[in-house]
Amino acid sequence: MSTQFDVVVIGAGPGGYIAAIRAAQLGLSVACIDAWQNGKGGPAPGGTCTNVGCIPSKALLQSSEHYDQVNHHFAEHGIEVKGVSLNLEQLLGRKNNVVKQNNDGILYLFKKNKITFFHGKGAFTGKVDGGWAINVSGTATADIVGKHVVIATGSSARELPGLPFDEQQVLSNDGALNIAAVPKKLGVIGAGVIGLEMGSVWRRLGAEVTVLEAMPEFLAAVDQQVAKEAFKIFTKQGLAIQTGIKLGEIKAGAKSITVPYTDAAGTEQKLVVDKLIVSIGRVPYTGGLQAEAVGLQLDERGFVVVDGDCKTNLPNIWAVGDVVRGPMLAHKAEEEGVAVAERIGGQHGHVNFNTIPWVIYTSPEISWVGQTEQQLKASGRAYKAGSFPFLANGRARALGDTTGFVKILADAATDEVLGVHIIGPMASELIAEAVTIMEFKGAAEDIARICHAHPTLSESMKEAALAVDKRTLNF
Repeated sequence: MSTQFDVVVIGAGPGGYIAAIRAAQLGLSVACIDAWQNGKGGPAPGGTCTNVGCIPSKALLQSSEHYDQVNHHFAEHGIEVKGVSLNLEQLLGRKNNVVKQNNDGILYLFKKNKITFFHGKGAFTGKVDGGWAINVSGTATADIVGKHVVIATGSSARELPGLPFDEQQVLSNDGALNIAAVPKKLGVIGAGVIGLEMGSVWRRLGAEVTVLEAMPEFLAAVDQQVAKEAFKIFTKQGLAIQTGIKLGEIKAGAKSITVPYTDAAGTEQKLVVDKLIVSIGRVPYTGGLQAEAVGLQLDERGFVVVDGDCKTNLPNIWAVGDVVRGPMLAHKAEEEGVAVAERIGGQHGHVNFNTIPWVIYTSPEISWVGQTEQQLKASGRAYKAGSFPFLANGRARALGDTTGFVKILADAATDEVLGVHIIGPMASELIAEAVTIMEFKGAAEDIARICHAHPTLSESMKEAALAVDKRTLNF
């Protein structure tokens, strides 16, 4: 006889494990299935984000930033360091330990919230009395039934046609996090979040990095004033970035990879590198669900089809995160996971797609929420803009990092904040204030009237809001 649960969650990434916890908090019996393994074959919940995405990449970014600081910036502070060396094994080991701490933390939360965890793969086998039958295979084997099922199986890296990942020379985000020796020459296909972050890590550690992007514009989705500033800064740092390129047939040899391409001017070029990171997007991971066994609707790209409430075409089956429409962001998945759990529990879940923040954890960091200036122009909406440079911020000067600015876009008539765009120190933290203001449909004047501590980077947000009305106090 199959064990029955009120909720079965397939996948323990940010959307899945959070959905499981919230459902358990609401008094529901919950099971969560996840197949991810650590190096010893044990469970490693947390999905792409924890294992090969957000968490390990930020650990490497932090370590590489320290290395860059000690080599190039400590002297400005009167700190003279000689004989600096890189212990890459220790650096990668620290990253792995950070990942393990997060894995263990999720397992602890499952235990704390009395969630039954199955280490294996979950697949639909049919509809039965009491809900949906699911078979668990792998390390754990079981047949269970869920009255409600939440699909949170995430995504995987997209390969270039004819160039599969071997994670030795041709690298996905996974392989990019585990290069055993700093390559002399590193190529990156795709100037998106992953490409820029991983390119930045290995550039700081000593690699010569070339980034090739097919789109004609650099960071096309970002406010173009920010994107132009970012391009200038990254190029000055040493990243060689080319946009508008057209790839030829890439050939992997024994010790190098040859990347032929046509540049934006139409000239044929050839890049030879030791390692190649391919970061051209991600695809939904739905292959093992056996969706056809129950008639679960997938679209032509493999995404689970859902409505605005994350309901699928089948009763009591839901889907969240990378496996459905919308941005592939861990925090978006979490919000959907909470909302679905609350809807199952009879509450009113809420996700506002208009106030989901984006972050690129380069140095300087880039963050934004809401609409860009080009989007507002395209829609014909009348707006006001105000910006403030970190160069005029006292805390930024004390930190020794005055790169970038804060930019606020507000409705011309009502002053409602429509978008906030930041490039500079701690942009990932500063964006939270903008999200809060926008969630409450606040105005630029609201930010301008709020007392911000001095000296802080957040004062740049206040000053940018004042600039919307052309009355900055410190610039």
